Amino acid sequence: MKPIKVTLDRSITKSACTGAFLLIAAGASAQNLFLADYSNGNIYEITPGGTSSVFATGMNYPDGITFNSADDLFVANTGNNGGGGSIAEITPDGKQTTFASNVDPHGLAFNSAGNLFAADYNSGNIYEFTPAGVQSTFASGLNLPLSLAINAAGDLFVGDSGGDITKITPTGTQSLFASGLNNPHGLAFNSAGNLFETDGGTGNVYEFTPAGVRSTYGSVTAANGLAFDGANLFVDSANGPIVEILPNGTENTITTEPGLPAMMALQPVPEPSVLGLLGAGAAALMIRRRAGKQTAGRV
Repeated sequence: MKPIKVTLDRSITKSACTGAFLLIAAGASAQNLFLADYSNGNIYEITPGGTSSVFATGMNYPDGITFNSADDLFVANTGNNGGGGSIAEITPDGKQTTFASNVDPHGLAFNSAGNLFAADYNSGNIYEFTPAGVQSTFASGLNLPLSLAINAAGDLFVGDSGGDITKITPTGTQSLFASGLNNPHGLAFNSAGNLFETDGGTGNVYEFTPAGVRSTYGSVTAANGLAFDGANLFVDSANGPIVEILPNGTENTITTEPGLPAMMALQPVPEPSVLGLLGAGAAALMIRRRAGKQTAGRV
């Protein structure tokens, strides 16, 4: 039997690539928001439309939450600051395991290598955990650290109860990034590298340029956690409302949760598969051909 020679027309290739691009561009589909409720121990999942459901229960005064690249959710169980805290790992199907114990974690953040950083409130340490759970001390001497965020360069930013934000390079060098804040409970970066902070004591949401220049981005009563989806900022309030702040400054209440909302995290957007890209390319090609026929018929 002769081998079958397959050729691919350049226009098809171009259309497929166009379809792939369209999928990637549109692939920033709306993400579900996850919220830790400090008082009742629940983790809520909130759709872009504001529909709320309980994703997990039985947490021990949860505060910081974050996702790894495998879509597992990590929860900082503070133990009500009693020193008996832990970090829980919850798979997408809701299976719970203990990832780390004997810590007092608040803010959590992953770096690009998949290592988890945890702000230990009582000791003032920042702990680093490998994906296998091996613990080491990454930094020390912080003043009751609360919140964490990592920028694209791998620098770790720590908000502490003393009102400071400390920048720590991947090699461990510490420097003061901002001061004079009031209970910086939430930190998040946007794609431009600007840092957003919720000032729990004032309710202000501040934006910092990479050089540390501060401006007021919004104001939410009793602001706690925050999350950034690349365009819109989500802020939760200690009295229940979840507020979305649009780039033009418009504030919309998404939903209201009972209890005492703490920190939030957005579910990662799944990367498109090869089959999905090819499917999108085929769809783009079909649309293009149909559009061409319709245009030709009208001329």
